[in-house]
Amino acid sequence: MVDSARLSLHVPEPAVRPGGQPDFSNVKIAKAGSVPRPEVDVASEDIRDLAYSIIRVLNREGEAVGPWAGSLSDEALLTGLRDMMKLRAFDARMLMAQRQGKTSFYMQHLGEEAVSCAFRKALEKGDMNFPTYRQAGLLIADDYPMVEMMNQIYSNESDPLRGRQLPIMYSSKEHGFFTISGNLATQYVQAVGWAMASAIKNDSRIAAAWIGDGSTAESDFHSALVFASTYKAPVILNIVNNQWAISTFQGIARGGSGTFAARGLGFGVPAL
Repeated sequence: MVDSARLSLHVPEPAVRPGGQPDFSNVKIAKAGSVPRPEVDVASEDIRDLAYSIIRVLNREGEAVGPWAGSLSDEALLTGLRDMMKLRAFDARMLMAQRQGKTSFYMQHLGEEAVSCAFRKALEKGDMNFPTYRQAGLLIADDYPMVEMMNQIYSNESDPLRGRQLPIMYSSKEHGFFTISGNLATQYVQAVGWAMASAIKNDSRIAAAWIGDGSTAESDFHSALVFASTYKAPVILNIVNNQWAISTFQGIARGGSGTFAARGLGFGVPAL
């Protein structure tokens, strides 16, 4: 007999179109303080379930509870809040300038202030970030002069990059901020290569890479994970899922892994 069943191709559809109301009802958020905090050198197979969970620290009263809380002093918390508010104010001014035609290009960090500002505080001098265009908080939280940032945005005669880059594509070796690339995902493999070089030199410096949810559909993302896992490079690979994929929406970029963090498990990379 000939089986008459026909195959069909699954083409994911966006859950919501631009301008629509996102629906997060299917997202399971763990109770505040319930997700354990593993050791830094834990094996990926020992924390497999954490790749499918959301680490929630704040309860509904705004209190930090559980094993991920309590490591920051009041002074550190105030400093972090000040950094985030400074970035948001900077954002508002520069976006207004772009809308007024004073500069050609600007990308906001709205809603992502803590992602970069807090991360910078956890790093040491000499560590290197390979960011996207939404991590200016790495510079703000490291006291990089905002006037220098504005000069670069306006591409004026005081631009530290001498007009060789698009606005907001900052660069500062001193502040551990690798030159931003306009091509998506290239920074991921660059970060792993930098981290491998640090290990080869027996240095103590680590690298951190940043990528958006849509850009994880790029081949560079997979190449970076292969090299990072094979050579156990001292690198932290961040995926910022801000629901705003200007390249490939997450239904395609994430594939069938369930979460973006879970994509690291196939490579043996510990994932949260």
